[in-house]
Amino acid sequence: MKTNNSFCLPDLGITADIRKFSPEGKMSEMHVILHVDPRGEQFPKQLERIYEGLEVLKTKSVACDMKPVFMRYFLTDATNQAEYIRKEDCCAVSIIQQPPLDGSKVALWIYLVDSAHIYNDVSTSEDYANIIGSTTVVEYGGYKHLWNMGMCVPEGDSAYQTEKLLLAYEENLAHYGANLADDCQRTWFFVRDVDTNYAGLVKARRENFIEQGLTSDTHYIASTGIGGSPADTKALVQMGCYAVVGLEKERIKYLYAPTHLNPTYEYGVTFERGTRIDLDDRSHVYISGTASINNKGQVVHVGDIEKQAERMCENVMTLLAEAEVEESDVMQVIVYLRDIADYDVARKVVGKRYPDTPIVYTLAPVCRPQWLIEMECIAVKAR
Repeated sequence: MKTNNSFCLPDLGITADIRKFSPEGKMSEMHVILHVDPRGEQFPKQLERIYEGLEVLKTKSVACDMKPVFMRYFLTDATNQAEYIRKEDCCAVSIIQQPPLDGSKVALWIYLVDSAHIYNDVSTSEDYANIIGSTTVVEYGGYKHLWNMGMCVPEGDSAYQTEKLLLAYEENLAHYGANLADDCQRTWFFVRDVDTNYAGLVKARRENFIEQGLTSDTHYIASTGIGGSPADTKALVQMGCYAVVGLEKERIKYLYAPTHLNPTYEYGVTFERGTRIDLDDRSHVYISGTASINNKGQVVHVGDIEKQAERMCENVMTLLAEAEVEESDVMQVIVYLRDIADYDVARKVVGKRYPDTPIVYTLAPVCRPQWLIEMECIAVKAR
């Protein structure tokens, strides 16, 4: 039901790390991370080989009749490299400057499902069409699953941009009969110069959430808020979102891991540590960006990358256990590092816990300077 179908293309210098969930007679879904051997080449040549590897993937039986829901490009210099990204990708696309730490200039994460369940929709108001772009819709389990990626507002400060992004997204949700509080299940916020601009994001998100009825007495939304630069130099924040239209409250479980983590509102931020979503045949678990923190909200093991990585993994494992899934159910992992020199240590610690899972390690400062490392992941388990 869950298989690893990774392959290497030595001539192209491409590795495809693949995890597929394919219950018999049900919708299959797959996460792929493509890595490229740099070979001393400039970005266009490396990207060309990534695309050649993607074409090979399409010919493999593992990807038969599957289409991408979204694609995220991790780049070393998004402002200068974004123009080379092909525009024909028929799905939600995120382009973000978070340099891969394997020495390459590009890595690509792709989420795919059976093509019969997916279509693209561009229905949104004219006022916000340039922010939202297209919405990838997956119809499965009696629900519409909405994916939006790469949303930016290239004007104003980080608080203004966050406010505009959320307002545009809320109007987009309304086109599907959905709203932020009831239907949005996962967000990503990438922040240029996170040490400076994160506070504005936090303020604007909190104010918007209060207006939407999202408070410490109700619930928040699983999220990652991390350093990352959009291609447009005026964009300080990039947002991505996932929503499920009409999902009943009893199908949603918020994860807390109180033995290891504190409620996020205690230190002024508004997101859930993780969320489990129960469909009839499977559960999806979305673990938010998680770092080396204890249940009093304190940074643990200041200055020690190895111990921070171990505590981070322990925190994630505790959240997964609360969701009643195991580390072996994890489909993909993203690891964010503040210091490129910590790559080997991080890879040793995280790779030991997730030896068969597609992972990308990127340079992306965490929202607190003392945090050296953070990770997020998605897990799937049959019900």
